[in-house]
Amino acid sequence: MTDPVKPRRAYRSTRRAEQTAQTGRDILAAAGALFRQRGYAGTSMPAIANDAGVAIETIYRAFGSKAGLFKAVVEAAVAGGAARADVAVEDRPAIRALIEETDPRRQIELYVATQPGIHRRSGPLLRALLGASASDPEMRRLWDEFESARLAGQGRFVGLLAERGSLRPGLTVEEGTDILWTLCSLAVHDSLVVGRGWTADRYAAWLTDALIRELLPLEH
Repeated sequence: MTDPVKPRRAYRSTRRAEQTAQTGRDILAAAGALFRQRGYAGTSMPAIANDAGVAIETIYRAFGSKAGLFKAVVEAAVAGGAARADVAVEDRPAIRALIEETDPRRQIELYVATQPGIHRRSGPLLRALLGASASDPEMRRLWDEFESARLAGQGRFVGLLAERGSLRPGLTVEEGTDILWTLCSLAVHDSLVVGRGWTADRYAAWLTDALIRELLPLEH
């Protein structure tokens, strides 16, 4: 005879997990909007809790601190949404397509295609973080952490090119990573798109040409 209690418990557990996940997404959405509007220093935890419709304690339980919440907001922005932030980078559709592509020129085109959206979504947050990092050591550490993670991720891409024999002769993986890290930086994007008024398409076309020229052999 089956136990009629167990299915109900499983249902309640699943529903509770779904509610917890939705609460986390609501917090991230509210925090992201406020951080973009008011900056890091100008956004208070009570304001986030109010907009998310939760108690402040709920935010601290989920994210640990204001800096922890800000980090989660940036990671969600880079990933393209809170639901994608928990997916391993290599399992995200755009990155999976890039890994499975065999033509190195096309790989670079696919990589560059991710950049305008990342800068559009995360740029306001990272600019706020960079501004706060000048006077807040915790924000400085967070900025350095994001930059280190970006460098590591771009190193994996350059390493993939090298493994497949696609990297320009004489160029080391470390040097190629430095080039990719520099050209794909928020600073370069903002200099051209924000400062000089380039469109996202013009920026992407320039970045694609620059990376092909710098990273791939001439015959490509």
